[in-house]
Amino acid sequence: MAGSTTKTVQDIFQSMEYGPAAASSTASAQAWLDHHSRSLGLFIDGKFIHPAGRQSRSLTDSKGANVCSTVCVVDDDVSQCASSSVGGFKTWSGLTCYQRAKLLLKMVGTLGQHGQCWSELCEACGASCSPSNLVRLLQYYSSWAQLRDTLITNWTPLGVVAVVASDDCFLYALMLKVLPALAMGNSVIVVPGQSTAPPMLLLAQLFTAAGLPAGALNVVTGGDVTFGAKVAQNPSINHITYSGNKQDGVTLSKATAGMGVLVSFSPFIGATCPFIIFESADIDSAVDGVIETAFKKKKEVHWVLCVQESVLDSVVARLRLRMSGLKCVGLNSDEERVQVDAVVQEAQQQGATLVQPCVAPSSGAQYPPTVLCGVAPSSPSVVNLSSGPLLPLMTFRSNTEAVTLGNHSPDGRAASIWTEDLTLALETAKSLAVGSVWVNSHSVSDPCLPVSGHKDSGTCTDGGREGLYQFLRPCSSSSPLPRSSPVSMDYSKFGTATSPAVIPDDLDAASAPKPYLQFIGGKACKSVSGCSVAVQSPEGGSVLAYCPEGGRKDVRNAVEAAVKVHSGWMKKSPAARAQSLHSLAKGLEAKRRDIANLVHVQTGLSVDEAEKEVELSINKLSDWAAYCDKIQGGALPMPQSGSALSYAEALGVVGVVLPDKNPLLSMVTVLGATIATGNAVILVPSQRFPLPALAFIQVLQASDLPAGLVNVITGNRDQLTVALANHSVLKAIWYWGSMEGCQYLQYTCTSPLKTLCLFSQNVEDEDGGKEWCHPVVMEDMWRNAVQWKSVWIPTA
Repeated sequence: MAGSTTKTVQDIFQSMEYGPAAASSTASAQAWLDHHSRSLGLFIDGKFIHPAGRQSRSLTDSKGANVCSTVCVVDDDVSQCASSSVGGFKTWSGLTCYQRAKLLLKMVGTLGQHGQCWSELCEACGASCSPSNLVRLLQYYSSWAQLRDTLITNWTPLGVVAVVASDDCFLYALMLKVLPALAMGNSVIVVPGQSTAPPMLLLAQLFTAAGLPAGALNVVTGGDVTFGAKVAQNPSINHITYSGNKQDGVTLSKATAGMGVLVSFSPFIGATCPFIIFESADIDSAVDGVIETAFKKKKEVHWVLCVQESVLDSVVARLRLRMSGLKCVGLNSDEERVQVDAVVQEAQQQGATLVQPCVAPSSGAQYPPTVLCGVAPSSPSVVNLSSGPLLPLMTFRSNTEAVTLGNHSPDGRAASIWTEDLTLALETAKSLAVGSVWVNSHSVSDPCLPVSGHKDSGTCTDGGREGLYQFLRPCSSSSPLPRSSPVSMDYSKFGTATSPAVIPDDLDAASAPKPYLQFIGGKACKSVSGCSVAVQSPEGGSVLAYCPEGGRKDVRNAVEAAVKVHSGWMKKSPAARAQSLHSLAKGLEAKRRDIANLVHVQTGLSVDEAEKEVELSINKLSDWAAYCDKIQGGALPMPQSGSALSYAEALGVVGVVLPDKNPLLSMVTVLGATIATGNAVILVPSQRFPLPALAFIQVLQASDLPAGLVNVITGNRDQLTVALANHSVLKAIWYWGSMEGCQYLQYTCTSPLKTLCLFSQNVEDEDGGKEWCHPVVMEDMWRNAVQWKSVWIPTA
């Protein structure tokens, strides 16, 4: 027909345009909002409350129209909420596993009845999360609620958990925290972001209607992320878990330092992730994937496109064709437009060329999808990506160079790999320092996939069985930190105090205290400073020995030695690592009398108790040797076609500040946990009782461990803690010490982000070494020593 605008199949195939979107209706959501007079209160103790005299925050949609307002919570509301949560926890945790699972499954039916309202409300608030994704979460975690006592024995819920989210957090990421916490028997206080608050309030109402006990799920709104710190001040709160952008997470971590509550950290938003296209890829599918994920108005991550040089021209040509029909993307503000313009101009000045569907409009809060071709890894457009529709494109020649580019970012959230060569895909996936790898796909999410934060992308694991343990603690131990108020500290002066001088007695040369050496890079050596500190008897009288006074430079040398050997040790087979641990156990067996005598003299334990500690230490090393190859991840059952694999990987270089009690047993337990899982370790022995650890150096020297894998540095605990905290290469710190030291680490270890395991020395077992030998403590240490990676490979 003349003048017809109907497109043929050939036209559609050439342009690859999407069809028109169906008209959406928000009638159900509008009715629910009208029922609440478009002013949503707090949800506490199973009902909405509207406290008088409260300020409110308005939420607008993408067009600037008012959606609703939410009440701003204040301190009095937190007290009421915490009290309700304590009661809710008693009721909820008192139910059987079957009863909790049944209620979570009942929510699936409730969501089916009100799913339209919920999805419309999510769309209106810009917090998109489809009902099908929520149903999948409910089904998955209801199964774990059913099986908790069967498959996760000797673990108990934490109590009251606060889930805090930033304003830009996605609703799915928020529910990936809330539902597992509930499934494990905790009560939950949710502090949502502005866009996720209305859908979260509706869900809390639906949960209560389905039979959730009052107080088991409370929602407080209207405060920024720093209000999470005020929630943490309440002594009823046992744990805080955060999801959102890194900046707000760092603010929350610093604000809660010293409160005696641990914060697990999952910065889902804003990470920079590589999209790698090899020459063996299906180029058309890869380019289609780029278009789908790179130019969304609201996206979880920023993508950097990495293309093999041999197919660069082909990829760019297809990008031009696919982008030709794209429209400008709306920005959040005129200020953001200015930032995008500045990034593009600077990239062009550095030699980048642009691929755009149209010329950028001269003004207005919108910008066309733009590919910046030929940028360098150090370019600001790569290092500090803007939130606009920009996609930097870099090239690589070899597979090794692709991995180097992929690991260039300090973020370790995810990566997308495109190749038809499965061997290449798996080798690249294992080499990338990220939590999720998608092969020939992107943005695949499912609750069965365990994803750990790598580098600056978090300190905990979400998803899978492994993600449940952040909401559990071993039954055999109490909370590692007592609740307290933060101490007023000058963080720049922590660890600068000098040790008190010890005046030696007038002794002849024959009975002079023995000098010991520390152990760095496989060699026994003095400290860089050349100074030593006196080790006194338990009564504080005579000097037993002198040990080196290590410092920042000793830590630097130890980390450099550990980094050199870590990659090779990590690649060793579990059987090879087990053999080395068996050799350590045999070496300790050979020196058991000498070391038992040192434990007796140093700690004041009886000879029998000292010999018992050495015997337990030998057994513990043998246990870790047997543990090496027992839990290594595997294939995961996905609800869609394809294969999903999970890997337990080493953290990297771990710093450990050891406790005073059981100085030998605690050291070999922690040492075994770290090296059995493929890590390198820097050990700081007890400042009071360092001699058993220094005597153990002879065992390390006689073993077949690679030089530099295990390093032992003695000296002032606080000074060495500061040196560990400020070293950028360390991935984790395990600390037994003062509450001031715990507070310092929580405040300091945020840039770069470090995984912390903190234990106050006031909280110790009272039964000798019994707690160190408990099987669940061993499992807990193993889980703290690994990070999880998931690889998704579609088959259709």
